[in-house]
Amino acid sequence: MTTDRNLGRLERLDPRTVWPQERQFSAWLAQDENMALLNRALGLEIELVEQEVPVGDFAVDLFGKEVGSGHEVTIENQLGPTDHGHLGQLLTYAAGLDAKVVVWISPQFRDEHKQTLDWLNRDTTEGLSFFGVQLEIFRIEDSLPAPNFKVLAQPSEWRERVEVSVKKEVSQRALAYHEFFADLLSRLRTADPSFTTSRTASYDNWKTFGVGRAGFSIVAEFMTGPRLLVHLYIDNENKGANKAVFDRLQLRSESIEESIGEKLVWDRLDHRRACRIYVELPGGVDSPPETLQMLADWATSRLLKFKEVFAPILKTLDTSAPSGEISP
Repeated sequence: MTTDRNLGRLERLDPRTVWPQERQFSAWLAQDENMALLNRALGLEIELVEQEVPVGDFAVDLFGKEVGSGHEVTIENQLGPTDHGHLGQLLTYAAGLDAKVVVWISPQFRDEHKQTLDWLNRDTTEGLSFFGVQLEIFRIEDSLPAPNFKVLAQPSEWRERVEVSVKKEVSQRALAYHEFFADLLSRLRTADPSFTTSRTASYDNWKTFGVGRAGFSIVAEFMTGPRLLVHLYIDNENKGANKAVFDRLQLRSESIEESIGEKLVWDRLDHRRACRIYVELPGGVDSPPETLQMLADWATSRLLKFKEVFAPILKTLDTSAPSGEISP
């Protein structure tokens, strides 16, 4: 079959034609819409906390948290081929910041560096994850440059699942949690593909999602009762700041509840550092299949609504502690 349609030619660009300096690339990546591109490639949900975080005489390019696990994340960027110097910095930053997720971005990975990341994922302490990400820039004739993140090295999800499944502490209940939250992830991606970039469900009784700002998350969690909660979780690692944020939100409770479409439970948790705002529905993970389906439907709709309502509010919310507040 022939065609007379004209086709463009795909051209690969040197990233340094877009960002002459690595700091410029880091600043670009730190923007929410660009971090979302990286998250989508990794299948994670990383929220940026800070740029240029000092570690000894050096500074890690980007420091954040993975919403689903709460683990610290370090991201090291290069605009040239990987080298031994950056590999050393990568490990230094991970150790200095106690990071469990380590991401190395470069337009060209040397074979020995990819093999090193594969070895680290295979043979180092369980719970550490190393990602090697190739930065690609494409253009079709005179079009705008388009970035693409290609994951070259990552932990073996299959291996991790096998390791977890054979541990004695993984009970049938834990496996039921995993099945429920895997189904919930599928429902959320179908309802709104932009809701989360996470692709894995843990074996815990909760699943956490980002809401667009560090220190806040939306959580679906099974509690004793039994009951299922969907809640906004507030934890900026400072008790005074958390309580102040909660109080500022509660002042707007009437309009927030009107937007959510139902009454919320405003749980300040004065005996703890964090706070939460939630709705709940009776039912546990060991409920009959028809009840689990109802719980999944209910959690999907509430998670979507919580993010829709709270994300724009949190974007501009004052998260400072009261004057003089320094308590952790």
